[in-house]
Amino acid sequence: MADKGKKFTIKPFRTYVQMDQQGASQIWNSLADAIDEIHNRNASSLSFEELYRNAYNLVLHKHGALLYEGVADKLSSHLLRTVERLARAEDGTLLEEVSHAWSEHRITMVMVRDILMYMDRTYVQQNRHRRPVYELGLHLFRVTVWEHDRVQPRVTELLLRAIASERAGLLTDDRTLLKSNLGMLLELGSADGSNVYERDFESLFLGTTQEFYRLESLDYLSRNTASDYVTKARSRIEEERNRAAALGLPPTTEAPLGNIVETELIERHARTLVAMENSGFAALLRDETKLGELADMYDLFVRVPGSVDHLRDALAERVKSDGRGLVSDQERGAADPPAFVRGVLRMRERYGLVVERAFRGEKKAARRLKESFEDFLNADARAASCLAVYVDELLRSGLKGADEPAVNAELNKVIVVFRYLSDKDVFEAFYKQHLARRLLGGRSVSDEAERAMVSQLKAECGYQFTSKLEGMFNDMRISRDTRDAYKQHKKTLAQAGAAGASIGRGGDAGSSKGNAGAGAGATSSSSPSAQQAKPVDIEVDVLTAGYWPSQNVPSCTLPPSVTAAVSRFQDFYLQKHTGRKLSWQTSTGTAELRATFGSSPDKLRRHDLSVSTYQMCILILFNDSPKLTLRQIRTATGVPDAELRRHLISLCTPRHRILRKGSKGKAIAGDDDTFAFNPDYSSKYKRVRVPLVSMKETGGAS
Repeated sequence: MADKGKKFTIKPFRTYVQMDQQGASQIWNSLADAIDEIHNRNASSLSFEELYRNAYNLVLHKHGALLYEGVADKLSSHLLRTVERLARAEDGTLLEEVSHAWSEHRITMVMVRDILMYMDRTYVQQNRHRRPVYELGLHLFRVTVWEHDRVQPRVTELLLRAIASERAGLLTDDRTLLKSNLGMLLELGSADGSNVYERDFESLFLGTTQEFYRLESLDYLSRNTASDYVTKARSRIEEERNRAAALGLPPTTEAPLGNIVETELIERHARTLVAMENSGFAALLRDETKLGELADMYDLFVRVPGSVDHLRDALAERVKSDGRGLVSDQERGAADPPAFVRGVLRMRERYGLVVERAFRGEKKAARRLKESFEDFLNADARAASCLAVYVDELLRSGLKGADEPAVNAELNKVIVVFRYLSDKDVFEAFYKQHLARRLLGGRSVSDEAERAMVSQLKAECGYQFTSKLEGMFNDMRISRDTRDAYKQHKKTLAQAGAAGASIGRGGDAGSSKGNAGAGAGATSSSSPSAQQAKPVDIEVDVLTAGYWPSQNVPSCTLPPSVTAAVSRFQDFYLQKHTGRKLSWQTSTGTAELRATFGSSPDKLRRHDLSVSTYQMCILILFNDSPKLTLRQIRTATGVPDAELRRHLISLCTPRHRILRKGSKGKAIAGDDDTFAFNPDYSSKYKRVRVPLVSMKETGGAS
């Protein structure tokens, strides 16, 4: 409830009195004195509330122009005295005095801005050509102090000289002075939209930086190794980055500064750093212990992405050069096919490590590495052939005793090289030939290793690529079942056999569509009158012609006892599989012969000879004739001439001289050259395997 004793008085509005020019001048004079006091750092005695109200009244009474122009004149007068002092300053103290003057001026302008805040919000906003008070002060500082001919050129020179001294490793003034002066230029430029920082410092700074590093890089590179230069360049780049941060350089300067340094230190000398003798990137690639230095050079070059192409080119050329060396060694016989592949694998391991560690696993470098291997490996079919031989060696003996992880590791290496081959069908053809020999000769280290290799190829190229290889394995499985069934069949037809019968095994691809197989065993005696009392036993591999390497070699003339055994198996097989046709591949079968050597009955020696089907056919002839000519043997056996010469020479070698050749030397003289059974042959082994000589060793035959 209101107090009844309280009285309210209503007064009329005060009459508005316009401030005249004289009154405005008096107020301005008081403000001008206050600005002087602020500049002289005697502001503690001032009433900022009163000063603000005076400035407010001037603007309110339309005397804003008087206030604004008076402030500008007052600031200019103070700055003129400041620049006169700076112009007389010595170079040794100029940076410090400019920094101090700038700091004092900013403090003054902050205080003046607070007093004239109302003028900024109204008068300046209504007069767009006028600058806010703080920006006005910075603008006046620029045109009055900084652009004085005794200030700007000297300060710029002192700044550049201080930075140059730092680069030369000399002690310089406190970096805070440099940062303060540069900060001043940045703020002056942003205040009035001028490019004072770019015009009076940045362009000169970038130009002197480029010239400095151009000269230093040329000089340092001419006196040091590439690795030393890389270390120096990395140090310089880091120094410039730290200096830019310490001096507060804006991003608009840091970016071109970094580009200039990297261009002068890296891009301009990239080719030289790669090609330098004994220490360049190309030279370091020849030394397996220099991975660290290679990585350092890559880390430097990657700052300029275009320069890394030079490193990739050097890597590619090194790989191609080493690869051509391997090819050359293989061409002139200095390295056999497995040695060639082992060399490729060593290269792949070594340069793969270079890509992984030195190039930091970069995808472009990995692609160039792949292309380089493909370049020399696909020059001809050599690589595909050598790889097939290498795999053959692994699966025949190289992986013997290896556990599953070791087998997979070796086969993975093979697949690495296999991926480089552009015509993989060529490798498949070579591989299939070697696989056929291993399967039919029972020479694989294990079925698991064989199937693991096929699985690897299937994973790489798909089912279609390995369908025939898998068909070969299937044929071998079916053949084992067929042999077991034939053995059971023979038990019901067993007859008393003569002494000396033995089992022979052979087989290879059929030459016509359908099933095919080959195999023979025979008994031989050194006596022409020896008689065979027991039927020859054979084991047959029945193979699908489309899966196995084609053999366009006509069958030879088998001995009658072997022909009879072939007929017995054929009758058995065709009774079970009507409509099929067997084509016998006698060129790849094997046989075991029991041979008797010695000149007299009391000194007879018996050996079981493991020979090819062709050699069996040849040796059986000497049961009836002690000496035969080449022409007679060819007529009796039907073996092709080149193969006949090869198999005869294999039977006449110094280590296995089962036959004596009439002519001297390794080669066969001609059709009339004679061959005789050698009763004096002996071996310390009961069972003797007679190896075949290579086709090259028969090259002298006419």
